[in-house]
Amino acid sequence: MEKEIFDLFDLQQKLKKGIECLFPKRIWIRAEVSAVKARYGGHCYLELSQSDENGLVAKISAVIWSSKYRFLAPYFESVTGSPISEGMVVLVDVQVNYSELYGLSLVINDIDPEYSVGVKELERQKTIERLRSEGLMGLQEGLAMPALPHRLAVVSAADAAGYRDFMRHLHENPYGFSFETVLFPALMQGAGCPASVIAALDAVMEDGRVFDAVLVLRGGGSKLDLSCFDDYELAAVIAQYPLPVLTAIGHDQDHHVADMVAHAYLKTPTALADFFLDIYEDEDARLSSYMSRMRLAFNSRISLMESALNVLQTRILSADPRRILDRGYALALDAEGRVMKGAAGRTKGDRLSVMFADGTLDCRVEDCRSSRQ
Repeated sequence: MEKEIFDLFDLQQKLKKGIECLFPKRIWIRAEVSAVKARYGGHCYLELSQSDENGLVAKISAVIWSSKYRFLAPYFESVTGSPISEGMVVLVDVQVNYSELYGLSLVINDIDPEYSVGVKELERQKTIERLRSEGLMGLQEGLAMPALPHRLAVVSAADAAGYRDFMRHLHENPYGFSFETVLFPALMQGAGCPASVIAALDAVMEDGRVFDAVLVLRGGGSKLDLSCFDDYELAAVIAQYPLPVLTAIGHDQDHHVADMVAHAYLKTPTALADFFLDIYEDEDARLSSYMSRMRLAFNSRISLMESALNVLQTRILSADPRRILDRGYALALDAEGRVMKGAAGRTKGDRLSVMFADGTLDCRVEDCRSSRQ
């Protein structure tokens, strides 16, 4: 049987012609960005892929030529808040291309940023519903935190601006409150973020020190940058964590699934620092109030004692015989120096003394007359 032999170039040409016949026009493709690299020349080269529960099922190279990329890239970032990056699900308008040298590829002419945002939001809602159905929402709220939390485990990136802001605001507080913070480094964005944060949380439990709370924090970022904190596995670990977990992720408008399952969440790392400072300020104010009340009670007791002493002193002074003598009265003493309360029982010749304010007279009884006769 005669063999049919093709030159490689002929084969490639036939494949090119066949593929171009199948896809003569541009089409929209949904795929995940598994690799992306922008070249200095302005072109952007990507690898698009698709996976299912069994793993990778499809993969293809794609390119955005510089003439398109310089417009598509800033537009995509302005809508999503993030540049085109690995892990994103994108909807792209492509022309199927086949080269005799480089094989099958896609030339991207347009990209729909709203689709990428919508995919993440849909995944987020599914995650929330799953956590609710599994009874994981609200578990952290049942954990008690010490009245004055002091030793804090911090899960963040050491070079993150949010972490630095938190540390400066907490430790340089004007009240002199003291805290112990221990950093457990983790990736705080990207596809590796959930696993990295989970590993850091495991490290906290294996550390050996007893922490009052665990803080997961990072500064602001785009919605897609922060979408890793909507991950189910991470949220499930936080929900079932044995220590109170407090989160401060992103900006004021951000609210992530990790926030929903946490013991408490604050909008920013600085707000989280204020959360702990407020606890100490409230306790300081309470103690100051007790001290003021004790001081007031003590001063009131002293005032009452002083008033009682003044009354007693007045009574003592008013009963002082010298005060009586000052008013013109005289005090009679018998020969033994006893106060004489009357004339009865005295006889002629008895000796007595009569005391006045300015001196004493020694006297002898010449006669005794009763005023009652």
